[in-house]
Amino acid sequence: MTTREATRLLPRAHAGAVSRSTTLVRDWVYMLAFGAIGWPWLLRSLSGGTKAQKRALLARLDLADDALPNLGSWKADTTLLHLIVDHIEARRPAAVVELGAGASSLVTARALQLHGGGRLTSFDQHADFVAATADWLRDHGLDADLRHAPLGPAPRGWPGLWYRLDRLPERIDLLLIDGPPWTIHPFVRGAAEVLFDRIAPGGVVMLDDGARPGERIVARRWRRRWPDFDFRLERSGAKGTLIGVRRR
Repeated sequence: MTTREATRLLPRAHAGAVSRSTTLVRDWVYMLAFGAIGWPWLLRSLSGGTKAQKRALLARLDLADDALPNLGSWKADTTLLHLIVDHIEARRPAAVVELGAGASSLVTARALQLHGGGRLTSFDQHADFVAATADWLRDHGLDADLRHAPLGPAPRGWPGLWYRLDRLPERIDLLLIDGPPWTIHPFVRGAAEVLFDRIAPGGVVMLDDGARPGERIVARRWRRRWPDFDFRLERSGAKGTLIGVRRR
């Protein structure tokens, strides 16, 4: 299935609305510039974590040794996946929203099944990938609400494209951001702030690839715009994770 394919350096080409030509050219310039700056992070991310970390993750979730695909690059690495499980074990979130489906969907759904029975709602721009991931989760006896969300113009002045989201939970306890891919624009995930008003007091945001240059700029903007969140960069792993907690 799609999510179990060998990991490539770059994500799949995106599907969705096409920007105006001038905007498209400007986005390509940003992508090339940040690609040149960020290549060390891209290379480090290829591993996806050690075999021991992956075995430990599967063991704590009571999943088979072959349950997870090849990890790394544009897929979540074991550090992020362990952080997700840590949080679900400790906080028992009722509503989890995920942007960018895949290995994290399986891990999140299984952790919720084991710890509190919360609900995962996951969005991805590739309809075939959503269908394949949903089948994959069902094969493991897991239930989640996986939805196709085509890309359209980004809101609130952010560049690139953004998901057309619908039927969102009114209250979000954990927001996982692992899409859209940086190849659309280095700042593309900044538009996730449109969901911050829904995050409950004490709720958490996790942004994958938080150590990359583009995500660091996104983090600076979020800190200015959302003073009721405390953001920190978790530096473990190859890509880093930006974690934001909304004050109670």
